[in-house]
Amino acid sequence: MKKIALVAALAAVSASAFAQSSVTLYGRINTTVESQKVGNGDRTAVVQNNSSRFGFKGQEDLGGGLKASFNLESGLNSDDGKAAGTFWGREAWVQLAGSFGAVRLGNFTPESYFATADYISMHNHDTGTSSDALYAFKTYRSSNKIGYFTPTVGGFSGSASVSAGEGAAGKEKLFDLAANYVGGPLHLGAGFSKEGDAKQIAVRGLYELGAFTVGAYYQRADDGAQNRNVYRLSGMYTMGASEFHVNFGATQGRGTFAIGQNDPEDRLVGAGKTTQFTLGYNYNLSKRTKVYGFYTAQNAKVESKDFSSLAAGIRHNF
Repeated sequence: MKKIALVAALAAVSASAFAQSSVTLYGRINTTVESQKVGNGDRTAVVQNNSSRFGFKGQEDLGGGLKASFNLESGLNSDDGKAAGTFWGREAWVQLAGSFGAVRLGNFTPESYFATADYISMHNHDTGTSSDALYAFKTYRSSNKIGYFTPTVGGFSGSASVSAGEGAAGKEKLFDLAANYVGGPLHLGAGFSKEGDAKQIAVRGLYELGAFTVGAYYQRADDGAQNRNVYRLSGMYTMGASEFHVNFGATQGRGTFAIGQNDPEDRLVGAGKTTQFTLGYNYNLSKRTKVYGFYTAQNAKVESKDFSSLAAGIRHNF
């Protein structure tokens, strides 16, 4: 009887501890079939670079309002099943959070991007060939970071992080700041990043008006060799399970810069004004699955560097 009582007690303790922690497997498979035009050439492609991913995230309640959490996320190529880049290269961090906010250590995407360009990229969530190809310094590194996230007070929240250079050649400290405000239908945001001589600052606004959602951002980017202004306006209209999307972006500045960041072999180089236009339609089969189609075009004012795509895709979240 004593042994049975001991086993029951241990089981109760284990059940209590398990109830306070959880680990979740999640992910996204997002693939398109596209008819593309790159410069003067045409091609048909099954495109995997729509940020397909899988990951694990978990949280433990430590008591007293303190919580520990983690996130491990890896990209994958949904056309052939291969890993996309470094394993766990999308997210790999651990965090402590409480009434003071949260402190995060590891690898995570700059919040300045989430607060501005990503926030208004409603079509396909800024992935694939229709993603925002004009936002400067989209590839700011995410590794070796220490970040602090404020609690939300009166609709306001913010974050600050620094990526250590760790003495590596060509790497300097990267500073990233972001701020957000949500007040009913009005959403505002701002972001700032600096690494060495390169820096960018952006502001964003989004407004929800019934079935209509409109958003815009402005960015000023400068790395010494180049500087440019980036503008983007986006809109979405929902009707039942249908979503209608349109967005337009443009740059103005001097020097050379890379666009067409969706595929390494499609990186484009232009100067002066560059534009990007996307028209899309999404149909939500459920909360997790949608089918969609879009047409996107990038005009670099250099004929051999222009890019356009007519695409249809399926996206499933799990």
